[in-house]
Formats: sequence, C-alpha cells, structure tokens
Amino acid sequence: MGTIILVLLAGYLSGSLVWGYWISRLKGCDVRRYGSGNIGATNVYRVLGKGPGAITLVLDILKGALPVILARQFFPSLPSLVLLGVGAAAVAGSMFPVFLRFKGGKGVNATFGVIIALFPLSALSSLGVWILIFFSFGIVSLASLTSAFSLIFWIAFFQKNLVYTGAGILIFLLIVWTHRSNIKRIVTGKEARIFLWKKFRS
Repeated sequence: MGTIILVLLAGYLSGSLVWGYWISRLKGCDVRRYGSGNIGATNVYRVLGKGPGAITLVLDILKGALPVILARQFFPSLPSLVLLGVGAAAVAGSMFPVFLRFKGGKGVNATFGVIIALFPLSALSSLGVWILIFFSFGIVSLASLTSAFSLIFWIAFFQKNLVYTGAGILIFLLIVWTHRSNIKRIVTGKEARIFLWKKFRS
C-alpha cells in the first residue's frame, strides 16, 4: 500500500510541474495574462513563439509519461490498474497543480504522455489523427477532441481489453470537459486557428 501511495503522489507532483508558466516567467511575463490565459503549449506558442512553445510541449508530455514509465521500471510487479492510476494522478496534477493553487491547464499533453507510456501504438495512431485534423483545419482544440475520440477505438483495437477501453472513454470525456469553452467557440466559428503551413505555401 505504501508503494502505491508513493507512485500516485509522484504522478500527481510530476503532473503539477507548470512548465508553461515557469518558462513564461523566465521570459519576463505571465502567460496567464495573455491569449487564452492557459499555461499550455498552444498559448505559450501564441504568446512567446515557437521555441518556448515547443519546449513546453515536450516537457508537458514528459510530465505525464515519465511517472508511469518510472513506476513500471522500479516496481515491475505493480498491477496495470495502479499504472493507470499513476497516469490519472499525473493528468489531475496537470489540471489542478499544487504549484499554482490548483489552477492549471487542460491536461491534453500530459494525457498524451500517459498514453504514450501505457499504449504506444494507440498513441501513435491517435497522433496521426491529431496531425490530420490540425493540418486540415488549423484548430488545436478540434484536433485534440477528435484524436481523443479516436483513441477509444485504437485502444480497443490494439489492447483488446475492456478496462483499458474504459480508460480510453474516460480520457475522451475528460478532454471534452476541459474543452467546454473551446467546443462553444468551434460551434460558433470563433475558435482561434494556427496556420503553420502558410510558410510552406509561400
């Protein structure tokens, strides 16, 4: 029981690492005061540019993946449900970080990190869907929602496990919940777009 509590706490603390906020402070601003007000990679990209945005993206993915990978490495006898719990704790930390008075981001990148650690083939397939939707419409939130929905079917296909498929459904519902305002803007046509490919067309 002590080991389980330890790895769950480690997962939460890892998820609580607010890289986007810290990087913006190093750049002399508070990213929460600009753009969407979110501390995630997308808003860091909009406010501070590609470099800080890319660094935030990688670090946010790692804070979800590493606690699961390390828990499995150092405690190989841990049941799969506990590893799922570690991933869930990391996502909870990303959304409700102790370092920012429990006001964090949407947890998408941390969730993707957890998926990479637990279901690598499903993660890559879901990433393919994300890339397709993003480069088709230029809307990060739409790509995230669509790839999260597709994840349910990828997990069912590759893992063939009802518990894991149920976890995929919960992940999708969580992404929907954290993107409530984005969904409203998508429906009304007011969601912000990022057109990275314009440079390749010019």
